[in-house]
Amino acid sequence: LGSWGLEINSIIQVKHIVNMTPVPSGTSTVNKIKPRTDCKRILVTGGAGFVGSHLCDYLVARGDYVLCMDNFFTGSKENIEHLIGRPNFELIRHDVTEPIRLEVDHVYHLACPASPVHYKWNPIKTAKTSFMGTMNMLGLTKRCKGRFLLTSTSEVYGDPLQHPQKEEYWGNVNPIGERSCYDEGKRIAETLTMDYYREHGMEVRIVRIFNTYGPRMALDDGRVVSNFVAQALQGRPLTVYGNGQQTRSFQYISDLIVGMVAVMEGDEIGPFNVGNPNEFTMLELANLVKEVVNPSAMIEFRDNTSDDPNKRKPDISKINKSLGWEPKVVLRDGLAHMVKDFKRRLQVE
Repeated sequence: LGSWGLEINSIIQVKHIVNMTPVPSGTSTVNKIKPRTDCKRILVTGGAGFVGSHLCDYLVARGDYVLCMDNFFTGSKENIEHLIGRPNFELIRHDVTEPIRLEVDHVYHLACPASPVHYKWNPIKTAKTSFMGTMNMLGLTKRCKGRFLLTSTSEVYGDPLQHPQKEEYWGNVNPIGERSCYDEGKRIAETLTMDYYREHGMEVRIVRIFNTYGPRMALDDGRVVSNFVAQALQGRPLTVYGNGQQTRSFQYISDLIVGMVAVMEGDEIGPFNVGNPNEFTMLELANLVKEVVNPSAMIEFRDNTSDDPNKRKPDISKINKSLGWEPKVVLRDGLAHMVKDFKRRLQVE
């Protein structure tokens, strides 16, 4: 190679010397710049579901870059089709029980069937989603050095012996019942979330969602508000299980979204109850739906389902004191918004 060979050999020797030179303590030779820092990159798992799609709406409208992930087991493309094509929205078809690598700042982990008729259909998959899905999303968030919010549920309280339920209450849950795949699944998801916080110092948040209703609820999800509204619109009897004296508290979807975002962006881990403390018996709810939707609808009583809690009412003093959150929408007004959406989808006048 002649003179070229000598020159190449000299370059190699110089590179070796440079690479072996120690870097003085306290200095850095690498400039670190995070790309695209003009807005947060936010992952919403279960983003095509009832709650997830409303959360995506809120975040996209605010200007965040939203990655909506869903396997469409209970989610629907119809819920997010109006967002497709927006420059700050991306749809990913993926099951959270399988790992995935993404770059995100915040993760809202909603993915899991939440209706009894859906989570009982494949209880093993429901439990797997709560455990493996949560672990995968916690791992993703840890790698990204991001912040993780788990959407847990009032079902962690089971059939409560404390009323109303405070976050300090440990619950009264049947670990081997038909609902256990969901109830215990969410309890282990909370355990994993707190273990990642204690073991790895991750930023985590936990919300416990109480009964929520509004547009985009699945027509076949078997939950009481959607059941009553659909039955009243179609002129069918409103089915009340048991004697109708079981109580629930119902929050409108927009109140929930504001509460979830407040918890994610607040300084406290939680858990926080997010719900409306106004309590109704099932019979009171049925009569209100009749009044708002179809006064001529009949009420039909049936045998109660297994492990159905007798009472459910959130104590929201913790989130109210810490973050100033409280629900704004009363049930009668929320039902009116929901009826418009159900009329369109059921194609009834």
